[in-house]
Amino acid sequence: MQRLDSQIVIETPEGISLPLTPAGPGVRILAFLIDAIIRYAIVFAVFLVLQFFGDIGSGIGLIAMFLFEWFYPVFFDIFRHGVTPGKKSFNLRVIHDDGTPICFSSSVVRNLLRVADFLPSFYILGVLCMMSNRRFQRLGDLAAGTLVVYDSPSPQFAESRIEGSQPFPAPLNWQQQQAIIQFSERCNTLSEARQQELANLLTPITQDRDQAAVNTLLRVANGILGRQ
Repeated sequence: MQRLDSQIVIETPEGISLPLTPAGPGVRILAFLIDAIIRYAIVFAVFLVLQFFGDIGSGIGLIAMFLFEWFYPVFFDIFRHGVTPGKKSFNLRVIHDDGTPICFSSSVVRNLLRVADFLPSFYILGVLCMMSNRRFQRLGDLAAGTLVVYDSPSPQFAESRIEGSQPFPAPLNWQQQQAIIQFSERCNTLSEARQQELANLLTPITQDRDQAAVNTLLRVANGILGRQ
């Protein structure tokens, strides 16, 4: 499938460049259809079981339908790092427009505004909105500050060098998160001595030194990027 998209580069105040490739309307519609089929299949199965419980079963079924319709995408945004089954089929992911993983409040906002994107019917307004900006953001994305991007793994990412993730011992702002991500991506281009020199700058916080400090930052980067 040909990509209707264009790469963008987010640049931090420190001059760190983060390339992202937004997903176009075509592939997003296909991913949405897959997720819709899954949702409706589950709801249909629930109704088949609950029909034997009369009015109480019907009431529970309506509640289940509401929950699946509105919180199915939120569940995958939070617990599967922005990747629903439909998005996974096309290697897509939802993130913040600054490159960081999506949070609960942003996920709720972007999914509640699907009602506005649906207007006047069949998501016409949402598609027109995506076509009007180079990041292909629908109204929900614009309000929540989110992007749907191709989840292309970086060949320099440290995932191949160390497994696992861990939180940083102190709160990190956006610029600090991006600095740690860039460190992990460029690690393979640095000498071991240089890696340790840079990682040791955070020893007062991490309490680790030398290679242990490097490994800590790589695992923190894994956690920021939602990788296990």
